[in-house]
Amino acid sequence: MTDHSRTLKPALGSMTVLVAAVIVHDKAADRVVLLQRGPRAKFGQGMWDLPLGKSEPGEPITATAVRELYEETGLVVRPEALEVAHVVHGSQGVAAPNGFLTVVFATHDWTGEPENREPDKHAQVRWFDVAALPQAPGEFVRSSAGALRRYLDGGPLISLAGWG
Repeated sequence: MTDHSRTLKPALGSMTVLVAAVIVHDKAADRVVLLQRGPRAKFGQGMWDLPLGKSEPGEPITATAVRELYEETGLVVRPEALEVAHVVHGSQGVAAPNGFLTVVFATHDWTGEPENREPDKHAQVRWFDVAALPQAPGEFVRSSAGALRRYLDGGPLISLAGWG
């Protein structure tokens, strides 16, 4: 048995925030679920984004993905139906002054229809045809747009945001 009595407590104020995002990809119709951030969102007001959110203490990242997807869109996915699609390492974020690490999952197996379950945070939740994704600068949260594009194009699995 290991003695953890001398282990230092983590410096939580200086840690990178762990985030999970989910690409719900209907391959048959070639569409994905996006949400539009509302006027009271913490960042990216009016911009499109993937369903995502921060991990709770002691929560596995797959559980974060399942929970956040349901809380935001009402869609239900099993953890085993998630595949790692991309990882974004950001140098800082609105609620993450010391950076964030977003594990972006993709799923092709879910139940339910997307709905806006957090109208205080999001203006809308809906399907987007892959060929008609938001493209204009300021229309789509940059790190999420990059992760989605890399997933769809089979590009690099890791991207860096804000590192210079």
